[in-house]
Amino acid sequence: MPIGDPKKQTIATGKYQKKVGLITKSYKLKKEVTEVFAEACEKAGVSQAGQLTKMMKAFIEEQNS
Repeated sequence: MPIGDPKKQTIATGKYQKKVGLITKSYKLKKEVTEVFAEACEKAGVSQAGQLTKMMKAFIEEQNS
């Protein structure tokens, strides 16, 4: 059970994220790199999470080859 008194939407969002296998990861990266990456993603019209996922999958595939 969540801590405190979460709203119904917060609980529903948590259940959905668990169901589809979403997790939060935290990395420490240079501010300049993350800002330029965010701008590049916006310019390309893609989400940062989507682009990171795409690059991670490509790297995994490359390492498994």
